[in-house]
Amino acid sequence: MFNKFDVLETIDMIEREHLDIRTITMGISLLPCIAGNAEKTADQVYDTVCRKAEKIVKVAQDLSGEYGIPIVNKRVSVTPVSLICAPFPAQAPLIGRALDRAAKRLGIDFLGGYSALVHKGTADYEKIFIESIPEVLSDTERLCSSVNIGSSKSGINMDAVKQMGEIIKKTAEFTKDTDGLGCAKLVVFANAVEDNPFMAGAFHGIGEGGTVINVGVSGPGVVKHALENIPDANLTDAAETIKRTAFKITRAGQLIAKEAAKRLGAEFGIVDLSLAPTPVMGDSVAHILEELGLEQVGGHGSTAALAMLNDAVKKGGVMASSHVGGLSGAFIPVSEDIGMINAAESGTLCIDKLEAMTAVCSVGLDMIAIPGDTPASTISAIIADEAAIGMINNKTTAVRVIPVPGKGVGDSVEFGGLLGRAPIMPVHRTDSAKFIARGGRIPAPIHSNKN
Repeated sequence: MFNKFDVLETIDMIEREHLDIRTITMGISLLPCIAGNAEKTADQVYDTVCRKAEKIVKVAQDLSGEYGIPIVNKRVSVTPVSLICAPFPAQAPLIGRALDRAAKRLGIDFLGGYSALVHKGTADYEKIFIESIPEVLSDTERLCSSVNIGSSKSGINMDAVKQMGEIIKKTAEFTKDTDGLGCAKLVVFANAVEDNPFMAGAFHGIGEGGTVINVGVSGPGVVKHALENIPDANLTDAAETIKRTAFKITRAGQLIAKEAAKRLGAEFGIVDLSLAPTPVMGDSVAHILEELGLEQVGGHGSTAALAMLNDAVKKGGVMASSHVGGLSGAFIPVSEDIGMINAAESGTLCIDKLEAMTAVCSVGLDMIAIPGDTPASTISAIIADEAAIGMINNKTTAVRVIPVPGKGVGDSVEFGGLLGRAPIMPVHRTDSAKFIARGGRIPAPIHSNKN
């Protein structure tokens, strides 16, 4: 039973502490859409997405009005498109453009799934598909792409790592008029999950049902406010406070997820409790870490504080719902978090420290602008380092970096909206080309042999 204090607390979370449902994402299987040629397949893909997700925006608006909780994004994820166009990979852009048209017609924010899963090896059709990514991201608006290049079970596909460094460079060049914006819609994963509702990495896994609703909940401001009320507490008590707060946030997410699934005729998938920040003041994961006692995120102690935060969020979320999934934890995207932006601009936060923090956070190196002249081999090496962290630690890691054409350290880039702004961060100028050119596969760690 709710009492008046619960109601007042929830109102406070929404009005002053930026509690929101960050996204309702409908996952749709496109496997039944495969037809004899690319044109017919594209038509069926378009029709299927428009039919199944026809009411997602209205349902989200209705639920937001009825429950008083802002629902920021309405999204769709689909079966990895490399599988859908395997018989005709050179014509994959037809499918991508059909999906983008569907997203525009539906009025959703993003559509994810222009993706390939090549963690153990890359088939010929997947190599061709991956080469289409820069072109497709340059002439679509709402389509997002991801490639899974490694896993704890299979190791790291270094041939795919090499290719993705080159693809990121091409995508930046193809979208240079918008400062490489295409790269903000492209993620390279290790240990990608099938039920992630967050872009740009969402896709609908082949182990999922036909139509599924996954909800992502976010509340960095709520967690920070809770910690402000216990300024002198020890870290054990701080962790308990974060757990209780995460529990409340997750319950709100499960309520919305179940009701949305019911109204949309879909299965309820998971609630992803990820503290996903925005550039708005008061909605920052970095500021949570600073509330715990750091002068500025990126300084010594940042990794320990983030580890505690991430663990407490997961524990609180798991107690609140039997269907917690996705990437649940804390995101640390640089351009989307005002505290991270400030720390990067001051020089306290560097890519090396971010890499260390990704060993204990929800995903990885996210929304980081780097110099436009960064070699493709260096980008590949960054991907390999991050994938190694994921592989060894049996967790999801990812890289979403943006080599901004024509800009270097000291410059900044403005993407606007949730994508925010970012200072250009320096990368090491040492040459990794020979290491990346070796190719092959980095073997899986010994602890992967569990069968």
